[in-house]
Amino acid sequence: MRDDVSLCRDDAECQILGGFLSDRIYEFNAAVTGYFDGRLIAGCVRDDKGEIIAGFDGYTWGGCCELSHVWVHERHRGRGLGTLLIGSAEAEATARGCSRVVLATHSFQAPGFYERMGYERKYAIEGRPRGYEDVIYVKVLRGETA
Repeated sequence: MRDDVSLCRDDAECQILGGFLSDRIYEFNAAVTGYFDGRLIAGCVRDDKGEIIAGFDGYTWGGCCELSHVWVHERHRGRGLGTLLIGSAEAEATARGCSRVVLATHSFQAPGFYERMGYERKYAIEGRPRGYEDVIYVKVLRGETA
């Protein structure tokens, strides 16, 4: 066994390692919890040229949906696309048996939007990044309390 760390030197190598680690952690978590229902979730909106102008991604597992990214192009903000994305993600999560959605946003991004969408602020990590907060939100979809 080697006792040194081989650092990834480029983004592609980091992405491959990240995928490998994600798979191993999922295998462990599924074995411990008995939940083997993990699935990716994603959706997007395209303009007339087929370019992505808004989208979301994340995963569902064990009755919970976690949204990793939600994005609307600056030129298209304020037109209801964020609401459309979140509604679509919540509908799919509900169809998959999820009872809640969890997401994170920075204090300079969209906390007001998520609060208007019914998300409850659970906690914030100060200084992530320096001078701001990383805010965690939860929305109960059905049958439970946050």
